[in-house]
Amino acid sequence: MLEIGTKDGGNPRCLVTTSTLSSYIDHARPPTKKRPFTTIQGQTSSHTLDLVLPEPAATSLHDALKSLAATRLTYAKVNMKLHDLISGDFFNTYIKRPGSNILMLSEGRGGVDNIYSLKNGTLKLELDKATFEKSGLQGQAIPTQGRKHVQARYAIEIDLRQASMVHGKRGFERLVWLTKNVLDQAVAWLFVDLEADGENAIQGPIVAFAPILRLTGADVKKFQGALVPTWPTELSSENYADAAELLEWISLAMMLSPRVKHGDNVDSYLCRYQPPSGSGEAKAQDLVRLRWHGLVDSTFTQKVLLCALKIVGDQWLAMTATSFNAEEYTILIHGDICVTWQYQG
Repeated sequence: MLEIGTKDGGNPRCLVTTSTLSSYIDHARPPTKKRPFTTIQGQTSSHTLDLVLPEPAATSLHDALKSLAATRLTYAKVNMKLHDLISGDFFNTYIKRPGSNILMLSEGRGGVDNIYSLKNGTLKLELDKATFEKSGLQGQAIPTQGRKHVQARYAIEIDLRQASMVHGKRGFERLVWLTKNVLDQAVAWLFVDLEADGENAIQGPIVAFAPILRLTGADVKKFQGALVPTWPTELSSENYADAAELLEWISLAMMLSPRVKHGDNVDSYLCRYQPPSGSGEAKAQDLVRLRWHGLVDSTFTQKVLLCALKIVGDQWLAMTATSFNAEEYTILIHGDICVTWQYQG
């Protein structure tokens, strides 16, 4: 057989976790050490956020989301040099000033191009071997996970909020030299000010670089007559097959696939899929999918989840967030039971 399309590295791991939600969650101060909130905060940024839930709850949910500033995904696109981040008013206002918090992602293909990111004052550079050797900075090799013919790449993380990150200090001057002589090209960035809402997101020093503001609302799609499985009351670590079947159904529902519709009559020669029935018979239900596409930060995702929990009550919801580096997690909540699937590597 021709090995066309086969991978030369290991498959990504899927971690499945079951937890119990508290009967009361403070929206102003949600838990920080319990799932699913730790999973959400662990994925700094995503490019797509999907939310699927029953239609009766979704109507009131979408009306509630419209009244919140978090309804619209707010970010900006801007062209800047890496040196612009560590100089002038931009550096003093967005990085050094107490209470400031911005998220930035540069253009580029992960594993191929030199890409940069900034979150909580920490600058992360993902560089090829030649550029890393020129930088003179300390970093770590990025694991290749056994893939063949993959060029070595290195990650450098610098906390720009350290007291030593000022002009005149050797480490900072080395970074300045790198941005002026090696990484001196202007690149496109996605920018979001996590402390600002709406049009206020492009106020301040960022205005000097002529950013383009993007305000993206939820794309709402109705899904009539979906066969929704009976959700299990418990899911042990031994029931891996059941967890995989539930994740498969959620993934198909996120895509609005006709395979999960009641009365689907596709030829069995092409597809033999059946909704999970391990915990009971599946029932037809009208669903709604809400999708946000853009630079989705973890704070926005958490706000959406908290609002959804408040609306659905004892019903169920499923949420999936996909990151720029192909990592992904899916959250299923029904009643006080939460199941989390997290892809890594």
